[in-house]
Parts: sequence; structure tokens; C-alpha cells
Amino acid sequence: MEYKNIVPGVFFARPNRFIAHIEIDGKEEICHVKNTGRCRELLPVGAKVWCEKSDNPARKTGYDLIAVQKGHRLINMDSQAPNAAARQWLEKGGLGQIENLKPESRQGDSRFDFSFTRDGKACFLEVKGVTLENDGVCAFPDAPTTRGAKHLRELTALAKAGFGAYVLFVIQMADVKYLHPNDITDPDFGAALREAAAAGVQILAMDCKVTPDSMALHSPVEVRL
Repeated sequence: MEYKNIVPGVFFARPNRFIAHIEIDGKEEICHVKNTGRCRELLPVGAKVWCEKSDNPARKTGYDLIAVQKGHRLINMDSQAPNAAARQWLEKGGLGQIENLKPESRQGDSRFDFSFTRDGKACFLEVKGVTLENDGVCAFPDAPTTRGAKHLRELTALAKAGFGAYVLFVIQMADVKYLHPNDITDPDFGAALREAAAAGVQILAMDCKVTPDSMALHSPVEVRL
């Protein structure tokens, strides 16, 4: 997953979920935030950030907010990046040999991020991007997500029906200790994740190598249920 035309800046305001006020080259710019999550811990006033300059003169915002420096960690904030990086990882053999990889795949009334065939079995995979971190410990979600729990229960049903079912947590940073469900913020998601694991859904987590202009899955991370 790569970006073009990345420039550094300093964050100083986020009036709503979709835009941020960033100082770039001494000038205030309004940037599109490609992550509608709360991200409060990532964006204190004065945080160093990296933005992608748009080459579309018709856009209302000239930049997209891509990454932020939090202590010694560079964290990618782009909510579209996990799926793009996951696809590259799958194509390069992250889950071993697979065939018929397809994004946005439907099964019954459900739609999943990816489908593929592995060892002759039809499989479905859902990706969850993770940016919430405290002292190297990551948690998901950072806000209640009924959609996330619904995805897990759909995968649970598929696993019970004999399909391959996977959840891949893409941790959008490096140098982390482990991941756990954020039961305080969303106990229903945590319960659904444990039910999925018990039913045979494969729960995976990978950290990422992050630079201001790229993100790629790197190493497995322990998931503590």
C-alpha cells in the first residue's frame, strides 16, 4: 500500500469526523480525515502528521490525513489502507497458497471483504483495521460497532456450515505486544469474537511496517481473548 505526494504537517483541530485543520508549510490547510473513528488518542494538538496532497483541483480539500507520529510509533490512520495491504499480503502468500481471491464477496445475504479457495474449501475473510494502542497493547474497536459484531456472527455461521472463516486484524503500526477485544468500549463485539473463535473462525492479527508513504503487513501479533 503506497501513497504519492506525502507532506509533513502539524495537527491542531478536528471540528468533525471528516476534516482536520493541519498546518503545512506555515499555512493552515483543511484535510480530509480518512478515518471516521474517534482517534482522540492519536490527534492531540501539536501532533506531527503526514498528509497526501491531492492532484484533483476540483476537490473541496487539498489533502488527505494519512499517518500520525505517536511517541516512537508511526501510525497509519487511513481506514482504507488495511484492506489494500491485506490484499497484497494475501496475493504474496500470507495465508499460503490460495486461489480465486476476490474482494467484496457475497455469501447469502452477507458481504465479506475477501473470498478465496484454500485447500479446496471456499473461504471468507473480514479485515479490521486497528489504531487504538496504549503502551504497546492494542485493542479493537475504539468505538461501539454493531456492524463489527454482525460480521463476526456471520462468519461464525459460515464456520459452523463448513466454510473457511477468518478475521484479520491489521494493526496499523509496528512494535506492539498483543491485541485484545475492547470489552469496556464494546462488550458485544468481544463476546462475538470469542464465540467466533470457539466455532472455528481463525482469528489473526498482523502488525505493519509503516512509513509516511506506505504500509505493509509484517509480523503476526498475539490475540488475547
